[in-house]
Amino acid sequence: MEKHVAKALKERKSPLSFEEAAELIGRDVGSVAKASLWLRNKGLIDVEERERKIFSLGEEGKIYAEQGLPEKRLVEELEKAGGELELDSLREKLGEKTFRIAISWAKRRGWISIEKAPRGAVARLVEKPGELAEEKVLKLLAEGERSLDEIPEDLRDACLELASRPKVLEVKIVRTHLMKPTEKLMALPDELLEEEEVTKLTRELLATGKWRKVKFRKFDIRAPTPPVFASKRHPLRELIKLVREIFVEMGFEEIRGPLVELAFWNFDALFQPQDHPAREMHDTFYLAEPEKGELPRKLVPPIKRVHEDGGDTGSTGWGYRWSAEEARRLLLRTHTTATTIRYLAEHRDPPVKVFSVDRIYRNERTDWKHLAEFHQIEGIVMGENVSFRDLLGLIKEFYNRLGLKNVKFRPSYFPYTEPSAEAVAYLEDKKTWLELIGMGIFRPEVTRPLGIKHRVLAWGGGLERLALALYDLDDIRTFYNNDLNWIRSVPSAFLKKKIGIV
Repeated sequence: MEKHVAKALKERKSPLSFEEAAELIGRDVGSVAKASLWLRNKGLIDVEERERKIFSLGEEGKIYAEQGLPEKRLVEELEKAGGELELDSLREKLGEKTFRIAISWAKRRGWISIEKAPRGAVARLVEKPGELAEEKVLKLLAEGERSLDEIPEDLRDACLELASRPKVLEVKIVRTHLMKPTEKLMALPDELLEEEEVTKLTRELLATGKWRKVKFRKFDIRAPTPPVFASKRHPLRELIKLVREIFVEMGFEEIRGPLVELAFWNFDALFQPQDHPAREMHDTFYLAEPEKGELPRKLVPPIKRVHEDGGDTGSTGWGYRWSAEEARRLLLRTHTTATTIRYLAEHRDPPVKVFSVDRIYRNERTDWKHLAEFHQIEGIVMGENVSFRDLLGLIKEFYNRLGLKNVKFRPSYFPYTEPSAEAVAYLEDKKTWLELIGMGIFRPEVTRPLGIKHRVLAWGGGLERLALALYDLDDIRTFYNNDLNWIRSVPSAFLKKKIGIV
């Protein structure tokens, strides 16, 4: 099709519209339009869009063409009456609608004046008009529609003025595309345009063997094509999948827990006192209905003792009267440590090597680095001879596999681990340190009430802040804004390429 259109333009040596080209080569206009797009992309033609206005009589225009313009009819009535007539009489003769239009235009043209008289307001003829350009336009269009360039030049302003009046003229806009051959097209050899090429391998070509004799058209793999937005994982889900894969490769098993949790598991089992500020409403989402749940009866006495006096852990506890009713309160879990502590209560003997990547909820004000609902990476290891050094090595290996090679540790404090530390990574591109995760060894006040006698290495941290660094973003809300432009802009293999997996 491109060759047919190019050949027609070259032979004509002048511009052709889509319609003219379609008639010349015996094809439909749509095929010509498609061919023109490819010819233009190759620099062989220029396409100019032209716009034509087609005028025809409207509902009012047909009446004006037959009966005359309202203002001319008004002048005729005044002439019959000797040049002056009461407005009420004019209204009665012309009709209310025509009267209002006629008065407005006649006054605007300066043909009449409105004056007061003893018998009421009267219209007085000031000037008698001759034949108007508008009347000539109406006569011309009564014969059939015309484009603006088909109307005499001296009548065009009158035509446009009539078109501004309601329902007098109908204006139809017709767009024409004109193809102009470039020097590049005119320089092409004629034999190139004569040569027929096959663009599709059909069943008939295969069955008859004609495919051996025809020439197939070459395809430009760099030619522009419509964008295809294939289904893929959300960038944050892609990171979660990658985190899971790394933990599994390191020998971990994934665990899951409920989103609605007892304060017992979320706080008390982790040796967090019941008057701790984090347990207040401004930090935690508590449920209104149902408000409370059932406690694990066997664990209530040892947890109560460790809070009040330390029990047999060697600790003095918090020295207050522990409330089972407070521990029964239901809430949206504030960390996935509640899930790991539940798991430990049922798996008291080593080896234990589990992780969790799941949602947590905190009553925080949303801004560029805080969300009320986000994900946490959590994990624990229990063994007979595990140490704090093992924990540091494990965390460093995990983040190395995520492409963060420069990881360091600094001392920190957490209520339920001792010793405790934080992991930070240096981001080369941003020249800054990023806080990654908190870690430590569960205190005896956490493990012994559950019947656990071995060390438990534990860690936990936010996933979204890690995602910010890996996706080079500055606002954590980007992951939840449902911005399709951003989501589509992130390649499926972006993360794996960045960290060097593929």
